[in-house]
Amino acid sequence: MYQHVKVMIWEYVVLRRCEKFYYGFVHWCAKIKDEVEKLAYQLNEEAERTERPIRRLKVEGRPQCDKCGCRVGIAHSIVSRLWRQFQTTGTAIRGFSSGRPRGTTPADDRYIVLQTRRNRRQTAGEIARHTTQATGRPISRFTVARRLHDDGLFARRPVRCVPLTPAHRRRRSLWCREHRNWRDNEWGRVLFTDESRFSLSSDSHRILIWRERGSRNHPLNIIERDSYGGRGVLVWGGIMIGSRTDLHIFDAGSVNGTRYCNEILLPYVRLFRGAMGLQFLFMDDNAPWQRTVAAEQLLESEDIECMDWPARSPVLNTIKHVWNFLGRRLAARTLPPVTIRELRLALQDEWAAMPQQLIDTLILSMGRRCETCLAVRGDHIPY
Repeated sequence: MYQHVKVMIWEYVVLRRCEKFYYGFVHWCAKIKDEVEKLAYQLNEEAERTERPIRRLKVEGRPQCDKCGCRVGIAHSIVSRLWRQFQTTGTAIRGFSSGRPRGTTPADDRYIVLQTRRNRRQTAGEIARHTTQATGRPISRFTVARRLHDDGLFARRPVRCVPLTPAHRRRRSLWCREHRNWRDNEWGRVLFTDESRFSLSSDSHRILIWRERGSRNHPLNIIERDSYGGRGVLVWGGIMIGSRTDLHIFDAGSVNGTRYCNEILLPYVRLFRGAMGLQFLFMDDNAPWQRTVAAEQLLESEDIECMDWPARSPVLNTIKHVWNFLGRRLAARTLPPVTIRELRLALQDEWAAMPQQLIDTLILSMGRRCETCLAVRGDHIPY
C-alpha cells in the first residue's frame, strides 16, 4: 500500500513538471513568433522605403534623379545608384554584406585586454603601439578603445583614497568586527564629529551644465576656479541620530589644543554630554590638536567617554558625506559666495537647511559599512 501511494505521488509530480515545461515551451514559441513577425515587418518597411524612388522612376520614365530624390527625401546620388542597380538586377534591395573586415584577430583582442588589465594606467595610444609592435600590423587607438569597450573596460577617473598600511587595515578590521553587531540605539548615542575646509575657489566637480557642441569655451559655460585653492574657512560640526551641533567656523589662524578645548569641547561636546548623561559617546578622527594633553585632561575631567577610532578611516565617518553635501549645495547656488563673509553665511544656511533624515540615514548605514570593510579585510570601501 505504501509503495502504491509513493508511485502515485511520483507520477503526479512528474506530470506537473511536464505540464509546466509544456506551457513554458508554448510561451517561448509564441514569443519567438512575435519577434520574427516584428522583424519581417521591419524588413518589409525598409524594402518599401528603398524601392519607392525606383517605382517613381519606373512610372515617370527617367526623370532627373535629384528631383526624385527631393520628393522622397533621399540624395540624388543614392537614387541614381539604385536606378542603375534596378536596371541591372531587377531589384533595389541591398544585399548582405559582412562589412569592413576587422583590423584585429581574436588573439589580438585578448592581447589588448590582457595588456590593459596588467597596467590600467596605459592610454589607448600606448596600448595600440605595443600591439602594433607585437603583431606587426598597424592598429589605431580607436580600434583599441572599441575592443576594450566590447570587453567592458572604459576610461574613468580613479578613486582617490588615503594610503593604508597593513597595520591600518588590521586596526580597521578589528574595529569593524567589534561594532558590526551594534544596534540602532547604540549608534544613536554616538556624536560623530569632524573638521573640513571650504574655499571660495573650491568646486565639487559634480555640477554639470547643458551646452551645445563646439561651445565649450563660451563665457556662459566657464567656471573660474583657482588651481591652488584660495581663501577659505575651517569648520567643525557634529551629528547624531535626531540631532546635530551648530556649525562652528574657526577664525583665522591655526587650531591647537587650547583653541580646540575652548571653542569645541566646552561649548558643544560638554553640552551634549550633560544632556545625554553617561550613555553619551564622543567620536573624533585623531587629529593632532585632539590628542594634546589639554584635550585629554578636559575629556577626563568632564567624564566624556571617547570612541576608539581607527586611524586613516575617513570612509567610516558618516560626517564626511555631510561635508560633501554642503560642498555640492554651495557649488549649485545661483550666486556663489565671493567673500569670506558670504561664505560663512552660506555655510550656516546650508547646514541649518540640511534635512535631518539625511543624517539619520547616514548614521544607520554604519552596520553595512562595517560588513563591507570586513569583506575586503580592512581595505578601501565604496563609501
